[in-house]
Amino acid sequence: MPKQAVASPNAPKAIGPYSAALRAGQLLFVSGQVPIDPDTGAIVDGDIGAMTRRVLQNIGALLDAAGLNYAHVVRTTVFLADMNDFGAMNEVYRTFFAEPYPARSTVQAARLPRDARIEIDVIASYDA
Repeated sequence: MPKQAVASPNAPKAIGPYSAALRAGQLLFVSGQVPIDPDTGAIVDGDIGAMTRRVLQNIGALLDAAGLNYAHVVRTTVFLADMNDFGAMNEVYRTFFAEPYPARSTVQAARLPRDARIEIDVIASYDA
């Protein structure tokens, strides 16, 4: 199966020369999502919890467009502008996933696109 780009009207459009999500074989690679409201194109207001929720909703829209859901996610990477936001991010994050949880790395980044406070990317498997 050749690579296939995946997009959704319920997720922000890519803001550069990349696909919002890309299917390659039995894997779906979702590019890093920041807390952009797909209706307004603006970063959502609120605390890190609200921002985490928006990011994961955007990821959910891309998973759905590819015929998948959060149960298919096998790996995530969370980028935080401030590692002090880890606990609050984790409280929201855990409501989107069930055991067995995907593998995950969480790192603090010096700067994220559009000066966002959080970015998350995921890898999902059609076999999961």
